[in-house]
Amino acid sequence: MGAIGYSIIGLLAALGTPIFVVMSLFAMLAFYFAEVEISAVAIEIYRLAQAPTLLTIPLFTFAGYLLAESKSPQRLLKLAEAFLGWLPGGVAIVSLCVCAFFTAFTGASGVTIIALGGLIYPMLLKEQYSEKFSLGLITTSGSLGLLFPPSLPIILYGIVAKVDINELFIAGIIPGTLLVLILAGWSVYNGKGSGSTRIPFSFSNAKLAMKNARYELPLPFIILGGIYGGFITVTEAAAITAFYTLIMVVVLYKDIKIKDDLPNIVKDSMTLVGAILLILACALGLTNYLVDEEVPMKILEAMKQLIQNKWMFLLCLNIFLLIVGSLMDIFSAIIVVVPLILPIAQQFDVHPIHLAIIFLTNLEIGYITPPVGINLFISSFRFEKSVLSIYKASAPYLFLLLGALMLITYVPWLSLAWV
Repeated sequence: MGAIGYSIIGLLAALGTPIFVVMSLFAMLAFYFAEVEISAVAIEIYRLAQAPTLLTIPLFTFAGYLLAESKSPQRLLKLAEAFLGWLPGGVAIVSLCVCAFFTAFTGASGVTIIALGGLIYPMLLKEQYSEKFSLGLITTSGSLGLLFPPSLPIILYGIVAKVDINELFIAGIIPGTLLVLILAGWSVYNGKGSGSTRIPFSFSNAKLAMKNARYELPLPFIILGGIYGGFITVTEAAAITAFYTLIMVVVLYKDIKIKDDLPNIVKDSMTLVGAILLILACALGLTNYLVDEEVPMKILEAMKQLIQNKWMFLLCLNIFLLIVGSLMDIFSAIIVVVPLILPIAQQFDVHPIHLAIIFLTNLEIGYITPPVGINLFISSFRFEKSVLSIYKASAPYLFLLLGALMLITYVPWLSLAWV
C-alpha cells in the first residue's frame, strides 16, 4: 500500500503539482506508515513561528520589491557609472554591481532580471558589447548578490540550520566579492575587445550622481553598520530598512503612489513570502520524518564506503548541490536538503559557516545551470530569445563561477576570515 501511495505522489510531482503539496502528502504518508505521532510536525512549526528572525523575511522582501519598482535602479546605475565607468568594461562592471545589490534584497527570485534587464541590456549593446555577452551577463547577474546581506536565502538557511545569521552575513562578503571580481575581470577582458567607450571620471558627475541617489546611499550602513556596530539586531535592521525604504520611495522621491502602486507591491512581495513560508511549513513534516528515521546517518554510512576524506566529500557535495540547484528553487532546496547534509558534513569536520557558503554558492550557480536553471528561462522570456541561445550565452559565466566555487570550497579562509 505504501509503495502505491508513494508512486501516486511521484506522479503528482511529475505532473507539476506544487512542491508544498507534494511535501505535505509525502510527510503524512511517511508518518502514517512509520506509526509516528504526526503532532511532531505541529511542534516543529510552532518552534519555527517563535523564531524572532522569521520576521526578517517579509520585511526585507518588501524593501526589495519597493526598490525594484521605484526608480532606484536608474539612480544606482548612474551612481555606479559615475565612479566605475572609466574602467575598461566599465558599463558591464556597473551592471554587475547594481544587479548584485538588487539580488541581495530580492533573494535571486528573478526580480533583478525583470526589473533591470530592460535598462542594462540596451546600455551594453550601445557600448558595442555583443548580444551573447550582454545576455550572459544579465542572466548571470540575476543571482549574483545572493551571498551579500540581507539576502533572503542566507536568512532562511540560518533559520533552518540554526546558525547565527549575523555570522552568515559577514561570512558571505568575501566569497560574494570574489564572484563579482571574477566576472568583472571577464568584463574588462571583453571590454577591451568590444570597442566600448569609457566614461571619464568627473567630480561634478560623481557629485550629481551621489546627490540623486542620496537616500539609497545609507542603506548598506543601516544594515551592516547597525548590526555589526551592535546597535540593532537583524530583525530590527529588517524593520528599519523596510520603513526607511517605504518613506524613501513614497515620500522623499515620490516614485511610488500609495493608492495606485503600493497595494500591488505589497501583494506581490507578500505572495513570495507566503510561498516561502508555505514551503517551509510543509517541508518541516518531510524533514522531521527523515531525521526521525535517521536517514542522514544511513546516507553517511553508505558514503563512508566510497568517500574516505573531507576533500572528496566536498567534491561530491558540490556535484550534488549543483544538480539540486538546477532542479529546485532555492527556498525549497534549503528547507529540504540542509537538514540532510548537516550531520554528514559534521562527520567530515566541515565548519557550519563554511558549509553554508558552499551550499549557497552552489545554489546561486544552479540558477544558470542547464537544463532547467530558472534564470535561464526567465531571461529567455524577458528578452524573447530561445533557451538554447541563453544556454550558450551563459556558458562562459558558468565555467567562471564553477572555478570560483572550487576556491570557495577548498580555501575555507574565504568564508571564515571574519567569523
